[in-house]
Amino acid sequence: MANYQATLEEIFQALADPTRRQVLERLSLGPAAVSQLAEPFAMALPSFLQHLKVLEQGGLVRSEKLGRVRTYYLVPETVKRARTWFDNQLRVWDRRFDQLDSLLLALDAHETTNPDKHKEVT
Repeated sequence: MANYQATLEEIFQALADPTRRQVLERLSLGPAAVSQLAEPFAMALPSFLQHLKVLEQGGLVRSEKLGRVRTYYLVPETVKRARTWFDNQLRVWDRRFDQLDSLLLALDAHETTNPDKHKEVT
């Protein structure tokens, strides 16, 4: 997986599960062995290993094996990619809401200056 870069879909799929998010929170404190990561979860080890596999496929973690111990590390660059996507979306939606706000203010100002224009004729 040396030259592999996860897609945003893989990143967000990995982030979608609360167990995987907790693993990432733990890894933000530093590297940890599989046994340390699995300890807080009430699930069979093969099931937990599937979570680690999804995190690794999403590029959010990497692992190293020394002897019989596999240690996982957080990959901050991938987290930054997800954050960049969110930041871009936030800018787009802020601009859209600003445009909507301007339109609503203009409509309100128009109604204030022309109060009789929209009155029903009887």
